[in-house]
Amino acid sequence: MKMNVYVNFRGQCAEAFRYYEAHLGAKPGMMMTHGQSPQPTQAGPEWKDAVLHAQITIGEAELMGADIPRAEPMRSAYLTLQMDSDSEAERVYAALADGGRVLMPLEETFFASRFGQVQDRFGINWMILRQRPMPAGS
Repeated sequence: MKMNVYVNFRGQCAEAFRYYEAHLGAKPGMMMTHGQSPQPTQAGPEWKDAVLHAQITIGEAELMGADIPRAEPMRSAYLTLQMDSDSEAERVYAALADGGRVLMPLEETFFASRFGQVQDRFGINWMILRQRPMPAGS
């Protein structure tokens, strides 16, 4: 069994996924627009260039998404990126915060050398985490 995350956008899916490729090192997968679908979609003709289904890989996780007319912003869910270094956590946090909204500044906590929350310019909530090494025997 494998669990994937699926996020919906209001017409910005392709732009968001390209941004994640550029700033998070995401690997592109498939992307199909409503207009490319072999069957008519429920979205109107004005959505023909919007994404019907897209898929990218970030680290070891697959992120899927689509454009739908009534997409709601994320509320109490976050995509969490566990980083390998403080400097990489800072770089990624800055990239996601650019044009977005800081929900919690990136800082040192009792459980992490870097932890912060941001909503990116596409309305997706992210947690950036660089965990502290656990002491031996814990």
